[in-house]
Amino acid sequence: MSGGYGVRRDTASRVVVIVAGPTASGKSALALALAEAFDGVVINADSMQVYDALRILTNRPDAALEARVPHRLYGVIPADEACSAARWRSLALVEITAAHEAGCLPIVTGGTGLYIRALIEGLAPIPDIPAAVRRSTRERHASLGGPAFHAELAALDPEMAERLAPGDSQRMIRAFEVFEATGRSLAAWQRVAPTAADALAPPFLTLTLAPPRAPLYAACDGRFAAMIEAGALAEVSDLAALDLDPGLPVMKALGVPELRRHLAAELSLEQAIAAAQQATRNYAKRQATWLRHQLPGAVVYEAQYSEDLKQAAIEEIRRFLLTEH
Repeated sequence: MSGGYGVRRDTASRVVVIVAGPTASGKSALALALAEAFDGVVINADSMQVYDALRILTNRPDAALEARVPHRLYGVIPADEACSAARWRSLALVEITAAHEAGCLPIVTGGTGLYIRALIEGLAPIPDIPAAVRRSTRERHASLGGPAFHAELAALDPEMAERLAPGDSQRMIRAFEVFEATGRSLAAWQRVAPTAADALAPPFLTLTLAPPRAPLYAACDGRFAAMIEAGALAEVSDLAALDLDPGLPVMKALGVPELRRHLAAELSLEQAIAAAQQATRNYAKRQATWLRHQLPGAVVYEAQYSEDLKQAAIEEIRRFLLTEH
């Protein structure tokens, strides 16, 4: 049975394609085009697009795009929860297996470097934290506040406390709960290398978009302006009304702090947009740097998404799949 471009479906069902790139590089458009070409399933690897809130502000695919090819792990985590790399990896492996069993090509796409590395290399073998410990740790943080909780963490795990600021609530809570549950510093666990059995089994192919900075930054600015036009401010207003823990990941999504300051009359809308655009450009720069140095062996396209780039990527995947016969 044949999949896209004359490639056998049983061949595609043994391969994983990873499409990485900084925000606004066009990686989602490329993943969609590749899924259409190769009977693929798009699997999200963006740490903000996993949440059910902020569809506009996190640039999740809309219903029309989702109808074109199967999309997985978009909007699957409630906003009042924190999705770790380990949790995402477990979900992603389930979706990859499901795609393979259906004879489809799994196409994992996103710009969250920690997620992509966790998928490819595996994670340090930190034991699961009991729900009771997670709950009590979060309640203790809420009761004490950041500075006092940080002081308690310093007494318990000075190595991690030295790495973390009192305002970094999510990571402080994680460090505290790991020590509480295991009696060992998160830093010590992180020094334990993943086993070979935890790594993503080959064959897999990584494609990375690495556009020049000027067009990438222009795309960042333009996309944020388009998000405002599409209703991003109302999304943030609705999110603020939920009165969630400010340390939750969704509360730190690009644009949320700046637009919340506008809603609190601390910034004009123009000031909030400019600040959010600057934050987005800074984030894109960090992503681009990480992806360039942390994904050896990736096929790198030094351009924004375009029809020419799409065709080049299709041919790259076609060659890769044909070698797997």
